[in-house]
Amino acid sequence: MEKLKKILPPLAVLASLIALWWIVVVQTESVIFPTPLQVVTGTLELAEDGTLWEHIGASLFRVGTGFGLAAAVAIPLGLWMGRVDGAYITLNPIFQILRPISPIAWIPLAILWFGVGNLSPVFLIFIAAVFPMIVQTAAGVHTIERRYLRAAENFGVSRTTLFRQVIIPAVLPEIIVGMRIALGVAWLVVVAAEMIALRSGLGYLIMDSRNAGNRYDLVIAGMIIIGVIGLILDAVMRKLEGLKSVRWRYGR
Repeated sequence: MEKLKKILPPLAVLASLIALWWIVVVQTESVIFPTPLQVVTGTLELAEDGTLWEHIGASLFRVGTGFGLAAAVAIPLGLWMGRVDGAYITLNPIFQILRPISPIAWIPLAILWFGVGNLSPVFLIFIAAVFPMIVQTAAGVHTIERRYLRAAENFGVSRTTLFRQVIIPAVLPEIIVGMRIALGVAWLVVVAAEMIALRSGLGYLIMDSRNAGNRYDLVIAGMIIIGVIGLILDAVMRKLEGLKSVRWRYGR
């Protein structure tokens, strides 16, 4: 019953939006903008010949690679900055300067440095994801209650044990929040990068459908698929927030 209360309202809104979309297209007699049925038909067409899965796989591969590299760099660096004041004082101003720069602004440099293959979008995703995780992880270390650290020091634990058993468990919720934010930004960036430089991925699908015969049914299909995958990725990150080692920090 509780699940129905959570599922029914968004489903009702979604159904209303689809109905409104259908009515507007029919009433305006648009010859370009597709109906929901035409979008579904176009999506099935791509799914049947395998093109859809190739584009989805290409986008997910780029996001996974760039995001994984960003996490591997950002989390240890954020922990270090959070614990060592000198590192934080030195590096934080630099990251705060770079962080507001839109990853899209790096596209010309990415193409110049890495060409038009997979390395360019992976680099852009790395840039998009690394700074939110660094900042959130360092901030999480700074919010650890000092009594936990003093208690560990009083027991004479080693630095490695302190990190493994006190700092990392305490900062894990903040790390997950940073990863969730970074993943959302990364998914936006890969679509933009694929529109400009590549010949695969969901971003390329949208641009190619627009340029090759005004297939707006496939344009809308690509947009909807991007949104659905983004929702799934966010749901996966929310599942991580439900882990026993993480959820103590959240009220729900």
